[in-house]
Amino acid sequence: MRKRQFLDAVGPLLALAVLFAGWEAAVVLFGVSEIMLPKPSRIFVEILDRAPMLALHAASTVTIILSGFMMSVAVAIPLALAISFIPIVRRVVYPIVVFSQLIPKIAIAPLFIIWFGFGVLPKVLITFLISFFPILIQAIVGFTSIRPEPIRVARSMGAGAFDMFLRIRLPHALPNLFAGLKMSMAAAAIGAIVSEFIASSRGLGYLVLVANGEMNSPLAFAGMMLLSLIGIVLYFAVELIQRVATPWDIAQRRSTPN
Repeated sequence: MRKRQFLDAVGPLLALAVLFAGWEAAVVLFGVSEIMLPKPSRIFVEILDRAPMLALHAASTVTIILSGFMMSVAVAIPLALAISFIPIVRRVVYPIVVFSQLIPKIAIAPLFIIWFGFGVLPKVLITFLISFFPILIQAIVGFTSIRPEPIRVARSMGAGAFDMFLRIRLPHALPNLFAGLKMSMAAAAIGAIVSEFIASSRGLGYLVLVANGEMNSPLAFAGMMLLSLIGIVLYFAVELIQRVATPWDIAQRRSTPN
């Protein structure tokens, strides 16, 4: 078990090291221009040289990601409960929500700028629209896919609706909920970047856009690397919370043979 945990921890780092080494070697070997593809070592130097500025833009992006993500959680989970347990909501609201996901968010974003200006609100709303649907779908699956036997046993023991939800339906739905949360966190990072591309004067998305316009590839790649790092950290933060909240599910998955 310890060997497997060690490999799980070190394996991704080794893969990244091999990737960066191969990238560095390929750029040097083929003489690729820095404008086309800078070396990883050049990108890391750029990150160190511009660390204060990058930190300010990264803080703005993280704020948008977390704000949009929390709004997604606050809206998607209650809506999933309503769709799962109230038939009229499932028949009327659910098709509208699904239809709304067919509308390209990039087409709606300029309207948010017209309606709400160039502040934080339109960026949070764009991030919310991109990130809330995974939580909604996974929550609905979690709340409605439970087998009938535990429900019948709980009713035979006199459990009320609230106790049944708290002790049976919610624990059963948690693995699906966390799957949706992890997907939503990744989507929120994408949504924040899209919003900063469209209308922003700060954030890593804005920085990457400006750097590309100035043909400053090292700075653009530095911004993209930080974006990737932020997305990975936030994703695994949700993964860590899942491990604490659903230890039985983690243990069951580890004991299941591949």
